[in-house]
Amino acid sequence: MGNTTALTFTMTAYAVMENYKRWMFILFLLLYLIIIFLNVLLIAVIHQNKELHQPMNLFTCALSINEIYGSTALLPTVMAMLLTETHEIDIKWCMAQVYFLHTYGCAEFTILAVMGYDRYVAICSPLHYHIIMSNSKVCKLVAIAVIYPIVVFGSFYSLTLQLNFCGTVIPKLYCVNMELVKNSCFAASYISIVGLVLLLFLVVPQVLMIVFSYAQISRVCRKLSRESQRNALKTCIPHLLSLVNYTIGSLFEIIQTRFNMNHVAAEVRIFLSLYFIILTPIANPVLYGLGTQIIRVHILKLFIRYKILPTLLTKAVTAA
Repeated sequence: MGNTTALTFTMTAYAVMENYKRWMFILFLLLYLIIIFLNVLLIAVIHQNKELHQPMNLFTCALSINEIYGSTALLPTVMAMLLTETHEIDIKWCMAQVYFLHTYGCAEFTILAVMGYDRYVAICSPLHYHIIMSNSKVCKLVAIAVIYPIVVFGSFYSLTLQLNFCGTVIPKLYCVNMELVKNSCFAASYISIVGLVLLLFLVVPQVLMIVFSYAQISRVCRKLSRESQRNALKTCIPHLLSLVNYTIGSLFEIIQTRFNMNHVAAEVRIFLSLYFIILTPIANPVLYGLGTQIIRVHILKLFIRYKILPTLLTKAVTAA
């Protein structure tokens, strides 16, 4: 890791919540439990029902596993920091958190890009869908979504591990790579440029895949009847909403990291910085669980079976 002058970093954003940090602890705990419950529920329902073992649902499981991975990398640490008086984080854990959160973010976008490709095949080549999206290909695509962020970010992360740190202040609730660069004794401009190049590698291939997929979907839909267009759009809505939601959250984080946002209220900056790591893991299982009819039916049946919902809903579930 190199010879460092700093052993800990002070997370100054926690000072904003000093007067109500116990309430924030409860809030983050509830949010974390909700994230775990929703994503585990979705994974369990898909796993237990063989009729749900379709490529898109398997990608959804991969997405939910990544949500659990990312939120676990952040929220337990945030809760622990809320209970401390100094709000200091060990440099080694800060480094680890940088790795976890960045690989989470890249894997999230990569999985969403793969899911866009799946929608392209399903709509543009419906008769050959199961041939093209075979089990082996689905496994390869999931493997790529996992390995790609490890390789691409790992190559840049090796530079971060060599930094010497002269600064000790991070104005956030968690560690990100750019904040470590700002605190380094090294000329930050070089690594900042390398970081922008890295961002292109982490984003451009996925963007191209998504643009290509939906361009082809749009081309094919123009030739279909209105009813077929509505059905095609219905299958894409959960993915599009999930993609837009994650993109907005990521842009909030990138803008805050790269530009001076001191003119924005601290509470607003905190909310925006947490958007992609809290709201996205909550929204995705809702979008794919409740937004997909067949999954929604199985979830409701499960709730009725264990008497979580009134049995009066049985007819509604069957009808759905």
